[in-house]
Amino acid sequence: MTGTIKHPRADAGAEMSQYQFLPYIEGLLKTAKEAGAPPLQTLTPEEARGVRNPVMIGLLGPPEEMALVAEQTIPGPGGDLALRIYTPQGQGPFGVLVYFHGGGWVVGSLETHDSLCRKLANRAGCVVAAVDYRLSPEAKFPAALEDAYAGAKWVHDHAAEINVDPARLAVGGDSCGGGMAVSVCLMAKERGGPPIRFQLLVYPVTDLSSFDKESCNKYGDDLLLTRSGMGFFRGHYLTSEQDAQNPLASPLLAKDLSGLPPALVITAEHDVVTSDGELLARRLNEAGVPAEYTCYPGVIHLFFGMAELSEEENGLAQAAAALKQALA
Repeated sequence: MTGTIKHPRADAGAEMSQYQFLPYIEGLLKTAKEAGAPPLQTLTPEEARGVRNPVMIGLLGPPEEMALVAEQTIPGPGGDLALRIYTPQGQGPFGVLVYFHGGGWVVGSLETHDSLCRKLANRAGCVVAAVDYRLSPEAKFPAALEDAYAGAKWVHDHAAEINVDPARLAVGGDSCGGGMAVSVCLMAKERGGPPIRFQLLVYPVTDLSSFDKESCNKYGDDLLLTRSGMGFFRGHYLTSEQDAQNPLASPLLAKDLSGLPPALVITAEHDVVTSDGELLARRLNEAGVPAEYTCYPGVIHLFFGMAELSEEENGLAQAAAALKQALA
């Protein structure tokens, strides 16, 4: 694999003090521990949204100005589907990133990732179209994926209406949204389009069939995103264990990843899902798909775009540069 590859430095079961965090991350974890928030798995989905969504908004900082932010309603497989379209300064037609927010298919929204989408659009000089896919458990797998695919297809088919070039289309997302981006590429390959040029995959969740992986075993319930938390999300998203074997729920299990678009895979050093991203990058490269993999040191899940970190530390600089190059 190309890119910088780093691995967690602590042994399984080590004390948190033995992990090496960036100073801001260390303070964040200390504050969270002192706050004594109830474990995710003890909350209802509504309670989890009430707790987690404000945290995500706060970590990403205030929204930047855009040339245009437009709300678009499109026909979706479950009814009306909302897109939020961020246009940077410039003439266009622009390249476009169709973005799927993180939140374990249960939490997260257009609002939680509003600041991040603005930053990506401004730094990369592309339009970002964020898809307000249906959440679980109200709409279980594969509802969110079908919404994500519908959003990408609409952006391609209606490119002129939003001042983008349909030949310069990327998909991306963070956490569950990163895994969804891979699945949308698999769906586009199977369904004959839309053509996708690039994948931006930030700590993607790529395998729900098993949490018995190096990073999950290493960190367990030590961090903000825990093994138990992943079980909470999986339980609300999937209807059955059989769903977890479906390559659209677990794209790492897809038999053939060849022909997918080039990818940038970003992970955090201290994160239960780091192995998901690393294994996916390896499999993409083995399938002949160029996949750059970077594991950022000293950080945790949710670090992408954090306002209190530099853009070299929070992955934003690399992501924007990769998008700019891919969509040129």
